[in-house]
Amino acid sequence: MKNKLPLKTLVFLILLAAVCLVIALPAKVPIELHWKNIDISNQFDRPALDLSKYNIPFKRDLELKMGLDIQGGTRVVLEADMSKIAQTDRESAFQSAREIIARRVDLYGVSESTIKTSFSGNTYRIIVELPGVTDASQAVALIGTTAQLDFREESTQSAKPQTQAQVQQDPFANFLPTGLTGKDLKRSGVQFSSKNAQPIVTLEFSDEGKKKFGEITARNVGKRVGIFLDDFPVTLPSVNEAILSGIAEISGGFTVESAKQLSVQLNAGALPVPIQVVQQETVGASLGKEAVEKTARAGLIGVGLVALFMILLYGWKGMLADLALAMYALITIAIYKLMPITLTLPGIAGLLLSIGMVVDSNILIFERMKEELRLGKPFDLAMRLGFGRAWDSIKDANVATLFTSFILFNPFEFEFLNRSGMVRGFALTLALGILVGLFTGIVVTRTLLRIFLKDPTQTEKT
Repeated sequence: MKNKLPLKTLVFLILLAAVCLVIALPAKVPIELHWKNIDISNQFDRPALDLSKYNIPFKRDLELKMGLDIQGGTRVVLEADMSKIAQTDRESAFQSAREIIARRVDLYGVSESTIKTSFSGNTYRIIVELPGVTDASQAVALIGTTAQLDFREESTQSAKPQTQAQVQQDPFANFLPTGLTGKDLKRSGVQFSSKNAQPIVTLEFSDEGKKKFGEITARNVGKRVGIFLDDFPVTLPSVNEAILSGIAEISGGFTVESAKQLSVQLNAGALPVPIQVVQQETVGASLGKEAVEKTARAGLIGVGLVALFMILLYGWKGMLADLALAMYALITIAIYKLMPITLTLPGIAGLLLSIGMVVDSNILIFERMKEELRLGKPFDLAMRLGFGRAWDSIKDANVATLFTSFILFNPFEFEFLNRSGMVRGFALTLALGILVGLFTGIVVTRTLLRIFLKDPTQTEKT
């Protein structure tokens, strides 16, 4: 029974390595074998990962995502014109404009984009980086326009005749314009219901909007009225009664965060901020490609020297640690593709730094094992004690680095901490590297030692 646990763990690790290897492979792998009468010339096509057929909303093309500094792309600097926005509403309007641009970029399909804001005095700017996008004019046409908000009523007829396939593609075609737009909406806010203390979203209309909204709700009692932003439905509330006061409430099980998000989207149309492109440039990938090649070459040389050092210093144990290091590389690349993580030059630096910390964990463990073997303890006991007593040092060192990574990544967007995308990339790859390194250093290395170096008579040269 004692030997079954490491054997089961070894089988699990082999299966995990096989899965990670398939994910880590390029999309197309040429297979060439020419020997004597054997002549094979083929190509392995790695399929994409699509779980939607199993009703699981997860789909990845399993390609590494490269940042702007590596693969090039387009950088656009937008300036928001706040001259017609009241001073008290400017912060909300600017946040709304940023959210709208972020959603447009997501719809454009650039998931590894970077969107940053900058404001000084009366200058409000949004910097958008779109890796891999070479058609700058198309990108500017998409993100450099003012958000358009309008209210639509549900009808049994669509705006234009459609086939069944078109209806499935556009299920909101039967929502027809009412003439009520964002210019008729003063503002939106978040309050708490007096009935159940649940968050609600409030709407306040202008005098003209009050009249239009009253007519719309009067003829749509029991039906839905859709609120669309850039032709995309942000909410489809049902009308319970005619609303003639010009002040409406949207309820429906909101959390505080989701209510705020809806309010921000509505204010993007209620407080339309004109957006002007002040700078656009196409960033070439040649510099980034050269830097990546040099970084990758330096990284491979460094990893090779570390692997050689481990073998020369620790012999068979060092070789098993190198196998764990190879496992670390496979798991890390697989995670990068599954999440996916945008790889930038600082991110690569974080990855290489985490490799050194992985090896450092193994060195601490092996040195503790040496001390136990010097005291004459059998190998199994020395290994157990070495892992156990080195764990405290490994845990403390890695937890401290994880805290540093957390502060650099700043997931809660604290303004007094870093908000740079480059630094965040470094922090994310470093943190993931540490977590994967703990797994490979403790689980993988330990399993390999228990399976392949189990002779109790084995001694260590000192």
